[in-house]
Parts: sequence; C-alpha cells; structure tokens
Amino acid sequence: MTRYRLDLGYDGTGFHGWAAQTGLRTVQGELESWIGRVLRLPAPPVLACAGRTDAGVHARGQVAHVDLDLSGPEDVAATLQRRLRRALPEDLAVHSVRVAPPGFDARFAAIWRRYAYRLADRTLDPLVRHTTATVRGEVDVDRLNEAGGGLLGLHDFAAFCRAREGATTIRELQVLHAVRTADGRVEIGVRADAFCHSMVRSLVGALVEVGTGRRDGDWLHGLLEAPGRAGDVPVMAARGLVLEEVGYPPDDRLADRAREARAFRTLEEQS
Repeated sequence: MTRYRLDLGYDGTGFHGWAAQTGLRTVQGELESWIGRVLRLPAPPVLACAGRTDAGVHARGQVAHVDLDLSGPEDVAATLQRRLRRALPEDLAVHSVRVAPPGFDARFAAIWRRYAYRLADRTLDPLVRHTTATVRGEVDVDRLNEAGGGLLGLHDFAAFCRAREGATTIRELQVLHAVRTADGRVEIGVRADAFCHSMVRSLVGALVEVGTGRRDGDWLHGLLEAPGRAGDVPVMAARGLVLEEVGYPPDDRLADRAREARAFRTLEEQS
C-alpha cells in the first residue's frame, strides 16, 4: 500500500458535510466515488481528512489521505491529480496529489488547524452570502478581541463542544483574533491544535455575544469552568466558516506526532 496526500478545497453549500452518509451528497463520498472511477478500482477507496467539516462549512485548505495498492506511485499521483481536475464538479477541487512521506496521517499528524469565520453586522453583499453569516447588532471588534484573549492556551472547552463519548474536549487555542475587513465584514481567525465538534462556531457565537454587548468578558471566561455543553452559547451558522489551512511537523516528526495525538489528554497531565 502507498499513502497519498490530497490537498483540496470545496464550497460546502451543496454538501452534507465531509463524512460519507448513505443517500446524501458529502465531500468524502464524492471524492471516494470519483477516485474509484478515474483509477478504475474495483471498489471506492476510503479517505481520511484533517478535520471533518459539518454541513454547509467550506474549506480552502483541507488535507486528506488515501491508501492505494497500485504500482508506480509517482505516476499514480500525477494521473489522479490530472483526472480529478477534469472530473470533479465545480464546488470541489483537488489542488494537489502526492506520495505522502512515512508516518503521514492527515488527521493525527496535524499540529494545528486554522479556520476563519466571516460575519456581517451591516447590509450583506449578495455576492458573499454563501460564505458569510449575518448577526444582529454592531460588533465591537476591540471588545471582542480583548475578551477573546482570555480563551488562549490549554483549556477544557467542553462548554463549546458537542459531547462525544470517549472523546476529550481539552484543546490548545493558539490564535484568536478578529479584524474589520475593507468590505465592512468581521473576520475572526481561530487556530488550535485540534477542534471538537461545533467548537469554532460556538466560540464565535460566544464572542459575538460579547462583541455586541449582550454579554461581558466575565461570562465568556466563566464558560471555561463549565463541565459540559453550555446551553446559553449560540452556535453560528455553518456558511460563515472556512477551514483555511492545516499545519504539519517536519517529516521526521510525523509518526511521533500521530502517536501523541491519539493519546487521551487531561489538564492534570499537562500541568
């Protein structure tokens, strides 16, 4: 078996998220089907990705891997990239296909994921409606950034995550910063070693509550003490969220990173 790395992007509007689901159009399902067809495989292969996106969420820098038992790996990569470029629908693009280095795992070898959430608190330009969410009230970007700084670092983000049995909600939030763009929208950049289910949209929802003055910073920071999902944290619309980039360590650290990422973390172990 040879492992291949795929770098891709998609407009999530027409997809029911990344993960394959019977009877629904998903990014994983579409890609697996097309890879099987263009390589004339007896059955579609199975893809793994850096971060599963929900229905309606977009990606500019998603990373996936697939294992294929075919001769001539470099030729396979070039053929797959060329044929997918011609075959895929307009809302899905594979930018590159290459033979992955030893130890590479799209999900577990990643050291960070970077997302951007774009929102409008003014009249929305119709041309960006599929990638921008609207909010009620004017957002004070400085107030949002001041409060958001208190969330940086290693914390239990259970208040912002949908619970999954056996999964940790401890994450290291590395970057959280908002800017007002030239077209008047607010863009919130978020980077962490990993994100749990709905975490980014919940973080943005809580930040908007503070940025619009409906809540204060003490409320936001108090959420880090919550033992589970907080019912008063709004979850923002999927369409404003884009997976922008995924970071990986040097090739000689890939296997070690994958082993570390599979370990269940607790705050006590990190102290």
